[in-house]
Amino acid sequence: MSRISDAFKEKAFIPFVTGGDPDLATTKQILIEMEKAGADIIEVGIPFSDPIAEGPVIQEANERALSAGCTTDKLFDMIKEARETVKVPILFMTYANAVFKYGSERFMERCVDCGIDGLIVPDVPYEEKQEFDGICAAHGIDYISMIAPTSHDRIRMIAKDAKGFVYCVSSMGVTGVRSEITTDVGSMVKLVKEVTDTPVAIGFGISTPEQAAAMAAKSDGAIVGSAIVKLVAKYGKDAPGYVGEYVKSMKDAVRNV
Repeated sequence: MSRISDAFKEKAFIPFVTGGDPDLATTKQILIEMEKAGADIIEVGIPFSDPIAEGPVIQEANERALSAGCTTDKLFDMIKEARETVKVPILFMTYANAVFKYGSERFMERCVDCGIDGLIVPDVPYEEKQEFDGICAAHGIDYISMIAPTSHDRIRMIAKDAKGFVYCVSSMGVTGVRSEITTDVGSMVKLVKEVTDTPVAIGFGISTPEQAAAMAAKSDGAIVGSAIVKLVAKYGKDAPGYVGEYVKSMKDAVRNV
């Protein structure tokens, strides 16, 4: 079993942060605070100039990180430093072009070197995933499959060979906080569970403890990004403490489901 799947011994909370926003030292502290607050897995976005799956909140975080001089190499170095303290699984969320530009083999070697456990690439459709799946597997990294409300008949097919966990996208469109989640995620999760024991976590649009608890009740865990990135935008270098408090409130909510 992978370290990622292993992290779902209880309902999991998976926070996301954009690497290098507002700077790498702050991101490192945020990762440490997230783990202390009970995060089971941490997702780190590699800043990219054209993050097509992201809404304005995370797009702006990408811009801030790039403006502050964050590069993929510097992010790898910071993760390696953070790994001296942070023991929970860490995933990278990035885009296909960023990996190709860096060099796929070199990218995976650096992931292994700094202790990355999994990779999410939202702009690669299931039919083209071999390009990443094979090289990730060769390096012992879980390539995380995503299912969306539009996946319909493909859900079982995508879930069948999923590794780590299945990322269930709860809302159509880009990332961002939503006042309510209307997608029937329960039936999406049910289709996944028919073909695999791999855990399912729900993301996109979750921002309150109530929403996190509701989604965790229908799955194995909840993923939150934009609400955390908003805290980073608001508090800047002072964000780690605020993010830690928020993560604790969300983990407490899903733990009690």
